[in-house]
Amino acid sequence: MRVLHVIPELGPGGAEHQLRLLLPRLPVDSAVVTLGGGSLVDPIRATGVPVTDLGGGRLGPLPALVRLVRRGRYDLVHTHRTSAALYGRAAARAAGGRAVVATEHALGRTHVDGRPVTAGLRRAYRLSARLGSATIAVSEPVADRLADWHVDRVVVIPAGLDPAELAFDPALRAGTRAALGLWPSERVIGAVGRLDRGSRFDVLLRAVAGLDATLLLVGDGPLRAELEALAGGLGLADRIRFLGPLADLCPVLCAVDVLAAPSAEEGFGLTVLAGLACGLPAVHAGCPALEALPPGAAPGTVRGAVDEHDLRAELAAVLDTAGGSR
Repeated sequence: MRVLHVIPELGPGGAEHQLRLLLPRLPVDSAVVTLGGGSLVDPIRATGVPVTDLGGGRLGPLPALVRLVRRGRYDLVHTHRTSAALYGRAAARAAGGRAVVATEHALGRTHVDGRPVTAGLRRAYRLSARLGSATIAVSEPVADRLADWHVDRVVVIPAGLDPAELAFDPALRAGTRAALGLWPSERVIGAVGRLDRGSRFDVLLRAVAGLDATLLLVGDGPLRAELEALAGGLGLADRIRFLGPLADLCPVLCAVDVLAAPSAEEGFGLTVLAGLACGLPAVHAGCPALEALPPGAAPGTVRGAVDEHDLRAELAAVLDTAGGSR
């Protein structure tokens, strides 16, 4: 069986990480096509899985994608993220009616893939879903949002991670801090995600401005320049490191004292789980992966980072307790 995975980009996001974990575990012949490259392209290629970067905008490469699907004689097209589903389903149908499954990793109430959710987007997605075989939701909240969009044939399959690759390593912590010029006792906050509106990193920067702490921000996106300007305006230029997209998150997770996840519209909350796997306390605004668990099942997590004042107070409390103790 031949499967083509379609994804907008291969940066450090949750959907991209899920795909990287999934590929070597599938008993099929897989290939990947992306539009925007990213830090995971080379690691995936190193495993023997071919990666094609079509480049261009979301709809521009559609004819090339149709040709790729037809030429590769793929039995199944598996799309990841909302924008990929729109053109992946269309390409699969145009290439001869191949089966297509779409996985929705982060379908927010108001934003999807960094774009506002509009009536037009919901209508286009609903029509697109009719071309597919099924839609996979990574959590019940994502499934509920798909139901609100009147999408049927939805199956919930939770996301996952490999705890072994995220295990805390004191030597890695010391080495990463030294490489970044951080003191062993310096209080450090970490955050990971796409630099867009939905991630609410502007709220995090304003919260950090009132703390005696350094912020390591992993990721890239359309708001990077705006966030860098905001950091300068808040006087954070020497206390925030924009690390860009990283293929391996473990060094950064080991180096920080607390993980901040201010996004209120997570589809699953994989970043929070990654922090917990590394032994980090996590302050988050929402994590569907934890919401179904009984109280006390995820010690070290604090929920309720609604605005910059709440987030600052919660981060300060965690840092006062755990800062520099790892």
